[in-house]
Amino acid sequence: MELPQTAATYAERYQDSHLVVDFERETAYLDGAPMKLTAKAFSLLAFLVRHPGELVPREALLRLVWGYGDEIRTRTLDVHIRRLRKSFGKYGTVYVETIFGVGYRFQPCRAQTKVQVSAASSVLDVGPWRWKMEQNQNPAY
Repeated sequence: MELPQTAATYAERYQDSHLVVDFERETAYLDGAPMKLTAKAFSLLAFLVRHPGELVPREALLRLVWGYGDEIRTRTLDVHIRRLRKSFGKYGTVYVETIFGVGYRFQPCRAQTKVQVSAASSVLDVGPWRWKMEQNQNPAY
């Protein structure tokens, strides 16, 4: 699989409101604190960060980050993703998205959006999205 080259692929550094990844120094900071990552964990993070929003298949990660062939069956990627999420703490599932049975996607952190609930219309406004909320005055428990 050939992944498209993006501007992030060539950047020396990634930064958002919580995460900083310095590709040259091979360091990462979360909310200003250095992340303790193994060399392989940093390689995995760097690869995902350089392909933001792109679904990267498991086989591609195993081949490009670990150098494994297509015939290799291993759970090492799952273990490394789990550890990487643990390193992200409360942001673990925000940054690294699992597409079950396919692969993983790095989601850059978006700015916080104000959440407004209009009691009169029972609609939840979150940025560009709107959800109709159920009004159940007498819940049966």
